[in-house]
Amino acid sequence: MKKSSSGLQNSKVITGVYVFVLSYTVLQLVWWGVLLHQQSRQIARYETQELVHRVHELNQPAEFMTEMQRLHKEERMRTFKYVGEGTIFLILILAGAVLVYRSVWKQMRLSRQQQNFMMAVTHELKSPIAAAKLNLETLRKHKLDEEKQLKLLNNTIRETNRLDQLCNNILLASQFEHQKYELFLEFTDLSRLLSTGIEELQSRIASHPIRADIFPHVWLQADKFMIQLMLNNLVENAVKYAPKGTEITVRLRTTEEGLKLTVSDEGEGIAPEERSKIFLKFYRIGNENTRKSKGSGLGLYLTRRIVEQHRGTIEVKDNQPKGTTFEITWNDYSVQSV
Repeated sequence: MKKSSSGLQNSKVITGVYVFVLSYTVLQLVWWGVLLHQQSRQIARYETQELVHRVHELNQPAEFMTEMQRLHKEERMRTFKYVGEGTIFLILILAGAVLVYRSVWKQMRLSRQQQNFMMAVTHELKSPIAAAKLNLETLRKHKLDEEKQLKLLNNTIRETNRLDQLCNNILLASQFEHQKYELFLEFTDLSRLLSTGIEELQSRIASHPIRADIFPHVWLQADKFMIQLMLNNLVENAVKYAPKGTEITVRLRTTEEGLKLTVSDEGEGIAPEERSKIFLKFYRIGNENTRKSKGSGLGLYLTRRIVEQHRGTIEVKDNQPKGTTFEITWNDYSVQSV
């Protein structure tokens, strides 16, 4: 909480200083305009007085009127010049100020997200390492029966799988960032790939039953590793935010709109204002000091990137009667008969 409140206080200080400097600059520009206006009026009065003093030198009144019109025109041109230049300068200052403020604010927000990411990753790394170490030390120090040994070994494998997935997410996010990852696309039996992935997920996720409703013999040009990672991230996300014991549903079906893959949970759902943010890199709902769910803020970001690279779209919808549904749609696919 101290780090969060400190960051918020720093943001307020920076915003206050920025507003003060901008206000001072605008006021100086306005004051400069007022001084120029006064100077122009003084010049106009001086030229008018000079014209009146030498009116006797003019041969005809028409020449006097012509000179007066010329002076008024010059005054208007001076006014137009400094008002026009001042207005353009003011617009440029305000436009630049908006761009700078947005850039600074974006950098500050990214910095906070990266700080939250480092805190989350540190916790995510230490937790499975500590659990695996404890399990192995227990096996080394104590003579346990075969059933207990198998249980500890399965727990250790489950924790190392968590580490493996986290490392994959971090590595893949870095490759996406630098555009170094190339998809290995092949004509893939998506139905079988998803069914196998769900079975593997269910074997290591004991807290939630996973119900599979997979339309058979659907083929897609896909990178198998990436599709598996996408499925893992969506199911793991559902596990984090849904109460223990509630069902997670993975459904693959064909519709008039295209091929649809949905992952649904029975959690609290996602607020509409958060739905446009959850796919951002490092973004996690809530505060790192107050949230209870685990995660690095990379899972949904990578999921969106994977879906886009496979020429699909992903949406967040409400699950009825409660929860969240992530819906992925593909138009380019084929169904083969048995």
